[in-house]
Amino acid sequence: MSDKLCIHCFVSGRVQGVWYRASTQDQAKALGLTGWARNLPDGRVEVLACGERDNLQDLYAWLQIGPQLAEVKDVTYEELPWQEFDRFGVK
Repeated sequence: MSDKLCIHCFVSGRVQGVWYRASTQDQAKALGLTGWARNLPDGRVEVLACGERDNLQDLYAWLQIGPQLAEVKDVTYEELPWQEFDRFGVK
């Protein structure tokens, strides 16, 4: 049985201007996930990722570290029902 769902995350810290969204896109694609990442006006990055639970857990672990120049302070997330996206994009 497929265990597909989505996670909606908010990442705070030094996460804008450090290739966080593009790196998240690379990680998500490597894990076979779909969804998107975007910058928020308050300096956070918002991520909606959909796929298999195990792969979402791997992405969530990566979000807590981020790319080399990032300084992640906090990542919050909630699980959401499955949503269909054709790819993982950057907004």
